Formats: sequence, structure tokens, C-alpha cells
Amino acid sequence: MERDQHYSKYDNVFPDGVLFESNRKKEPEVHDCIIVGGGIAGLQAAIQLGRYCHKVLVIDSNYGRSNLCHAYHNILGWPDGISGPFLRETGKSQAEQLGVKFIEEEIVRIEKGGKQFILHSKASSTFYAKRILIATGVMDRLPPFPNLYPCLGISVYVCPDCDGYEVKDKRALVLGSGNVGANMALTLTYWTDDLIYINHEKATIDAIILKQLKDKNIKLYQEAIKEVIADGSTIQGVHLENGEKIAANRAFVAFGGNEVHSSIVKELGVKLHQNKHILVDPRTKMTNIEHVWAAGDVVAHSEQVTIALGEGMQAAIWIHKSLLKEGMEEL
Repeated sequence: MERDQHYSKYDNVFPDGVLFESNRKKEPEVHDCIIVGGGIAGLQAAIQLGRYCHKVLVIDSNYGRSNLCHAYHNILGWPDGISGPFLRETGKSQAEQLGVKFIEEEIVRIEKGGKQFILHSKASSTFYAKRILIATGVMDRLPPFPNLYPCLGISVYVCPDCDGYEVKDKRALVLGSGNVGANMALTLTYWTDDLIYINHEKATIDAIILKQLKDKNIKLYQEAIKEVIADGSTIQGVHLENGEKIAANRAFVAFGGNEVHSSIVKELGVKLHQNKHILVDPRTKMTNIEHVWAAGDVVAHSEQVTIALGEGMQAAIWIHKSLLKEGMEEL
């Protein structure tokens, strides 16, 4: 056995037992499609491509919006809400059953090499693919209060279209900065008239918006927050730096400056919207660069789980069509 193990690192053995190593270079593994991002859009695409029996790899940093949200309430079939981590876990398991592979790494650069794409990770790994799907998403700018994070999606929210209904006829805080937070408070008046806006960063608020806040009877605090008070996943209120305590069991966060994770496609020449979201064909979800697709929150659209699911599916269908066409042309 030791002899076999000793020989295993060599490519060939002469009949007389003399060993030599081959100079042949091992061909890199080329995937039909690499999906960068294992959130909602990426997982849905992975499942569909797996059902097409393609060789698919999902490379995910394991840090995105869906990691942080403990409940989505506006999704068909889940009236009591469904958590982002649960969707990620079950989606990954479903994709793995279809042969999809997963690696937890962060891709920092993508280049074109002949007919293939070469992806470079932060850990200096290299991956190769015929097709690329960018599903890297967006990360909200959240204040660094530890008690806030267990509340996300349950009693603290970031998206009024998703969760405005959760504050219907309830007292709600808006923790934010400047005009962004003020506009969030004004938006929420559709659901409740008991609103308090805390301009945590004391950023400037335009005079016209200040008047609108006053007209809507939204109480404004130009004070920094010292601490978020919470009982597990339920916010109880905040302590301000001036010593005042404000109680509420619902809150929205609106600081602006969310990070769109689109920088890795710049070298490829992918066109971006002025807000850094990736521009795609509305039908196919392919970018302006052939064989590069994008889906989910990184694309310029209303940022919703259900839309991300649909875009992941759309992209996967057209990636399959592209691979199928290429295969037929090679016959």
C-alpha cells in the first residue's frame, strides 16, 4: 500500500520501477455557469440550472441582506412570514440535491479569457466558467447597535413596500439620517399617523421636507441614539445621547448610502446605472456583455424577494438557452 501511495503522486511508472513526473498541465475545471452570490436570486437560478443538469457552481460570501432578515411578510404562501436564513438554507439544500456545488468565498475580480470567464477570489482561488450570473445584491447601511440586528424583519424594517403594513395604526420610530430618514417617515404616514423621526447623524434636512414633517405631525429629534433597547427580536425603543428614552415596538431604518455590490463587473465593461445597479435586458436579464447575466437586488429594480426569485428564474432559462445553442453549434 505504501508503494501505491508513493507512486500516486507520479503520472507514470516505467516497467523497471523508475518513476517520472509528466509535464502535462492539468486542465482547469470549467463550469457551465458560475453564480456569484448565494442569496435569493442566485439560489433560484441555481435550482433551475440544476434541473437542466448543467454543471453549476455558486460562490457566495455568506453575507447579504437575506442573511440578516429574520422575516419576510409579503411572500405568497407565508402569511406569518418566512426568514431569509431559512430560505437560504432550504434553497441551498434543494440546489445541492440537483448537483449544484457551493463554495464560500468572495469574488473580487472577473476577466474574460478566450471563450471563458476567469474569476479570482479574495483567497486567491481561481475559477472558470462559460457563463456568469451576478447575483451579489445590496447591503443596507445599518447603524452599529447590536440589539438592532435580532429585530430585523420582525420589529425593525428597511423597506416600506415590504413591511409598511407591519406598522399599520401603530407607533413607529424612524432611525435615520437627513432627508433619507425624513422621506421614510413621510412615506410611512400611509400606514400610521403616530411617527417619530430620530435624525441620528444630525444630517441636514431640507426646509421643504421639514415643513412636510411638521404638517404630518411627525415628531423630530435631532439627537444621536446611544442605545437601541430590545427584548430579543422585539424593539422596545431607544435611549438618546441626551438621556431621553423613547418607547416604541416598531421601527424603520433609513440612513441611505446602501452598498450595491456591482464593482466586480467593471473590468468586463458591464454597463451600470448611475446608482451603480447593473443594467440588464428586461426579458433575458443578460447584461450588455455577452454571456454575463445579472439578477436580484444588484439589478436596477424594486428590491423585493419575489422579484429576485423571478429574475433568478428568468436568467437561468436564458442561460440554458445560450448553452443549448452553443452546444448545437459545436456539433
